[in-house]
Amino acid sequence: MKRDRLLRSLRPAGLAAAAIGMTGMVLGVVGGCRPAEKAAPAATATVAAKSADCQACHADIHKAWLDSHHAKAQRPVDPAIEGTKLAQPQEFSLHGVDYRVEWKDGKPVFTEKRPGEAPFTYTADFILGHTPLLQYLVPKEGGRHQAAELAYDPHRKEWFNVFSDERRRPGEWGHWRGRGMNWNSMCAHCHMTDYRKNYDPVKDLYATTWREQGVGCHQCHGDLPASHFDPSRGPAKGPGKGLTAAEIQKAAETCAPCHARNELLTGRLEPGGHYHDFYRLTLPTEANVFYPDGQVRDEDFNYTSLLTSRMGGKAGVTCLDCHEAHSGKMKLPVQDNSICMQCHGPSPRGNAPVIDPVAHSRHLPGSTGNMCVSCHMPTTTYMQRDPRHDHGFTKPDPLLTKELGIPNACNRCHTDQDTDWAIAAADKWYGPKLDSRQRQRTRVVAAAQAGATDAPDRLLSFIASEDVPAWRATLLLLTRPFAARDPRVVQIAREHLKNADPMIRSAAVQVLATLPGEAATIRPMLEDPVRLVRLDAAWPLSAELPANSRVRRELDEYLAASSDQPAGRMRLGQDFFNRGMNAEAELHLRKATEWDPYSPGLHDTLGIFLNEMGRPADAAASLWRAAQLSPADAQSAFNAALAFAGARRLNDAELALRETLRRNAAFDRAWYNLGLLLAQTGRGAEAILALETAERAAPAVADYPYARATILWQQGDRAAARAAAEQALRINPAHPAARQLVDQR
Repeated sequence: MKRDRLLRSLRPAGLAAAAIGMTGMVLGVVGGCRPAEKAAPAATATVAAKSADCQACHADIHKAWLDSHHAKAQRPVDPAIEGTKLAQPQEFSLHGVDYRVEWKDGKPVFTEKRPGEAPFTYTADFILGHTPLLQYLVPKEGGRHQAAELAYDPHRKEWFNVFSDERRRPGEWGHWRGRGMNWNSMCAHCHMTDYRKNYDPVKDLYATTWREQGVGCHQCHGDLPASHFDPSRGPAKGPGKGLTAAEIQKAAETCAPCHARNELLTGRLEPGGHYHDFYRLTLPTEANVFYPDGQVRDEDFNYTSLLTSRMGGKAGVTCLDCHEAHSGKMKLPVQDNSICMQCHGPSPRGNAPVIDPVAHSRHLPGSTGNMCVSCHMPTTTYMQRDPRHDHGFTKPDPLLTKELGIPNACNRCHTDQDTDWAIAAADKWYGPKLDSRQRQRTRVVAAAQAGATDAPDRLLSFIASEDVPAWRATLLLLTRPFAARDPRVVQIAREHLKNADPMIRSAAVQVLATLPGEAATIRPMLEDPVRLVRLDAAWPLSAELPANSRVRRELDEYLAASSDQPAGRMRLGQDFFNRGMNAEAELHLRKATEWDPYSPGLHDTLGIFLNEMGRPADAAASLWRAAQLSPADAQSAFNAALAFAGARRLNDAELALRETLRRNAAFDRAWYNLGLLLAQTGRGAEAILALETAERAAPAVADYPYARATILWQQGDRAAARAAAEQALRINPAHPAARQLVDQR
């Protein structure tokens, strides 16, 4: 467990989860490198308007917005609604928890009784969301509000648990009373207008403020100059009228911050800001977040999918091509494919291919299978009641279901048929068309995620020809594990530092940040015009950033933005460690494990830190806890074994090594270390067997036969020892210790 391993684990990407139930808009822009910042113009007087102030001049827009999901994204509890609904108390059980709901003293009151626990009663102040479900926001100490697990379905008129059988354990991060369901941190910025979290990391308190509940005009348009409210300006322009293509693109990207799985870089939404100055978009690098073909898996929202599609990532299709900006409704019907035929119909737009839905789908007009969205935008249900369309516009590919377990639209609909049936039908209807770049890239992504030996070759080949920026950035990020041993990865990352797209430059910096020797290459990126790229460059260079430099301030602001979450405290601890401030590092790392005691990753990070501090016994305790919390992870058990060995607790080290091998019998380093430990404790015959197993698992590692040679020599079997040393030399002719043993007389 070297220091560089810890440092490589401290990159900022991908550590923050998406907010829960995001529905809002903020103006942003995605694309090429923008010009260097110019001096700010003189300040202009602005008006801090609320949505009602816009009604006089924008009556039609205000009316359309008033009934939208954005306007109703959050509201206070309403006696006329909740009071009527809860006039009669209701009692019921869900997933082993007994509930009582009622209206009392002007508030919805909930009581939950869990087995073995005392009843817990709470009230709600606010309602989160509108349809298909309502969540209730519960006030807690310290200025907090929590999104309760008990929710209401207004269509079925019934109560349900948004987690079903998950997150049932009080005290874990994701339980509704835990930080994972804290409204201030996880929900509010996309359900409120002009929201400010105002978190105090020392006192662990919130003093949150907002302009209005729900997503109002300011959330997208920002504060406008006082002159905008001058009635002499004449009639207001209608939505989209007179806008250039660039303005439409920028207006559409207003949706991205809240309709994406992303990470806030400054802790706030910024109307009119460049997207990559304020957000890190989650790309499909992790198999548990997106499927390898880009389909959504976890709660990923829409924007990543749109950017990885050829429609959004290459052809420039935006949210506003399909959705009305202020009502949020579809511009054209979905059921008869009108929404898709505006581009793919007899008069196509741009290079869009002309498609006859009946001939293409092989399904009857009016049927579910004839609807474009059924096959190319399949739905996944989140929070038990919220079906959402995938915006990746992928081709259904049953063959990838069989190979990689990726869902396909055919079997999602035809649940009575198996995958082989779907493969046969797809081959009959579409043949070679399905053997497309999508299928080939999916296999490459899956191979990289699995650590396949040929993954670097395949990744590098695809990076060279990938013309969708979000996918190119994804493929680059997937090369990170191979950078230390493949100079081609380093070279291609260096080449992409000058790419026009900030996602690609960010990915290139993150690849190079895994290598200590690339600091000089990364350093110029501290001056990149986009904050995302500057932050990725600042992270590995944190120790050398001047205290009051712009990048140091930006990095500190980024770290503070998530300091109310366990992952944020872990990042703070890691940054203090990188800067040599070890007492502060331990304080924050321990706080992270306290806030999320069931996270193996946090205990693992704390354990590695403690090992670096020369405290192997403390390190072993944390690393073994991580291994217990991740019962299928062999590496975590192996890390604990090394720490136990460092603390001279050899019995515990042996137990952890054997647990490692129980989890992964082909773990060659574990067999090697077990062999050394057995030899050290006087069990030479068993040691030889363990080392021979390591050699069979990894025949290209010279250290394994050499270790066996040393044990044989100590046992007095010189001939067998020389034979083992000669085996080591055949693998590595430059192995000095093996050469020395062979030459001994």
